[in-house]
Amino acid sequence: MPKRVADEIAALPEPRGPLRRPCADLSRRVRLLAPLLDHLPAAAAAASSAPLADALGVARDLLRKTRDGSKIDQAMRGDAFLDEFAAVNRQIHLALDALPYHAFHMPQEVHEQVALVHSQFQRAAARTDPPDTQLSRDLAWALSDRPTDPALLTRISDKLQLHTMADMKNESIALHNMVISTAGEPDGCVDQMSSLLKKLKDCVVTDDPANEALATRSASIKHRSPIIPDEFRCPISLELMQDPVIVSSGQTYERSCIQKWLDSGHKTCPKTQQPLSHTSLTPNFVLKSLIAQWCEVNGIELPKNKQNSRDKKAAKSSDYDHAGLVSLMNRLRSGNQDEQRAAAGEIRLLAKRNVNNRICIAEAGAIPLLVNLLSSSDPRTQEHAVTALLNLSIHENNKASIVDSHAIPKIVEVLKTGSMEARENAAATLFSLSVVDENKVTIGAAGAIPPLINLLCDGSPRGKKDAATAIFNLCIYQGNKVRAVKAGIVIHLMNFLVDPTGGMIDEALSLLSILAGNPEGKVVIAQSEPIPPLVAVIKTGSPRNRENAAAILWLLCSADAEQTLAAKAAGVEDALKELSETGTDRAKRKASSILELMRQANEA
Repeated sequence: MPKRVADEIAALPEPRGPLRRPCADLSRRVRLLAPLLDHLPAAAAAASSAPLADALGVARDLLRKTRDGSKIDQAMRGDAFLDEFAAVNRQIHLALDALPYHAFHMPQEVHEQVALVHSQFQRAAARTDPPDTQLSRDLAWALSDRPTDPALLTRISDKLQLHTMADMKNESIALHNMVISTAGEPDGCVDQMSSLLKKLKDCVVTDDPANEALATRSASIKHRSPIIPDEFRCPISLELMQDPVIVSSGQTYERSCIQKWLDSGHKTCPKTQQPLSHTSLTPNFVLKSLIAQWCEVNGIELPKNKQNSRDKKAAKSSDYDHAGLVSLMNRLRSGNQDEQRAAAGEIRLLAKRNVNNRICIAEAGAIPLLVNLLSSSDPRTQEHAVTALLNLSIHENNKASIVDSHAIPKIVEVLKTGSMEARENAAATLFSLSVVDENKVTIGAAGAIPPLINLLCDGSPRGKKDAATAIFNLCIYQGNKVRAVKAGIVIHLMNFLVDPTGGMIDEALSLLSILAGNPEGKVVIAQSEPIPPLVAVIKTGSPRNRENAAAILWLLCSADAEQTLAAKAAGVEDALKELSETGTDRAKRKASSILELMRQANEA
């Protein structure tokens, strides 16, 4: 058994991508064990070698996963993958510890070689090579919104060994397989990975000398028939794909061809004959983009899509045709939790892509079905459902449909009891819905303010900002200001001012400025010893924060002369004078008004 697994590892192709070194090291060490496995006694093979067989099986699976997996994912989560390699090396080391190979009848040189490899596994188990810091910095820059230097993208492409159109297609499939295997978007990173892949694809096409030469001869190219790359051909029709989709086996086909196959009653993948776990079709967006780029470079016009009139209308407006949307809706309705989770995850991703998808998904009847899934006992399904509703709500017409489906109480419940990701996206959904004024009243009456305050206090950095944004928008309605004050928000906001290291000072000042305009809010703020932190912000804060701090201070001073005297005693006058000359227009007015109140207090 160990010998067979070791032979499988030895037969694996040379590793590629950012993890090629740990892959190559692990493969080399296993190959060096071959003489030991050749001399393994039958008795040992049946007993003490079992841990070694198990460990080698884990090594084989890790090497296969790395070979077939996304190179971008491996680069972004390098530490986690290196930990896996260290764990495998440790497992093999412990298995060799338990194997009495010193007692086997083997030549002396074999004993020495095995002992050497054994020590290598021991060292590899205790040491994790640091990730590539240059690659990490390059990835961070490429994933940001800043302009990306082509040289940086070339460097990333080299490190990931994504050089050709075929490499890009394989990476696209790996990303889509990741989405399918996790029934959605793992760690919220797939969109980032897809965005980076598109940048790398553009870099590869631009840097390809053949493409440059073709581009300069575009007039003559239009009259030629260049060879279509195999990866761009549908395995069924062997023609250039216009609308490539991925089936559950991971294979890509032209949508119309695979749909005919499925409509004929087939339940298997045409290429692999593997049974299909479901019949939904996931658009292969990256491959579609690669094909379009190739066609543009080669002066080829994509063929007209051969669909019926109903599907043509859907194809022009969304990434799914009518049949695909019907399939998604049926999966949402099914009692199978895995199907529901996967379908909600697909809708989440589709609704994020463009406005046409949001329109078509809503028209297909997804919103009430997603609202029902907000009560799912499966946390991941709940996360997908609330995030899908968030993405759908971006389209104004969908907001009313979501509210009419009685979603708000269920979204508030997710905000109270869901996972952190679900709570964050529930807060963002409430903010999106609250753009409509009448929804502010409904959301506040549904009890959203207290759980939003809880998220403001104990959420992740993103969750805190989502909560603050939602509360601010809700508090435009006076009744919600009262609810927020009664729920104790002021003390938490003042804590953010006292301890600015939490990164929430901007949001705290914005919220305090709107709450101070309410009589009850003003009283509670005045009772929380606000003068010292407000004066500190006026002296050293950013222009926007100085403006908000001055506005809050003016509201407090105009209602209570003691607050005016306290501000004067805190030494704010010089900062106010400077602000009245150099601040924003609003800050100038507030600063001048406070100075006038101080002058009047001196004369009194």
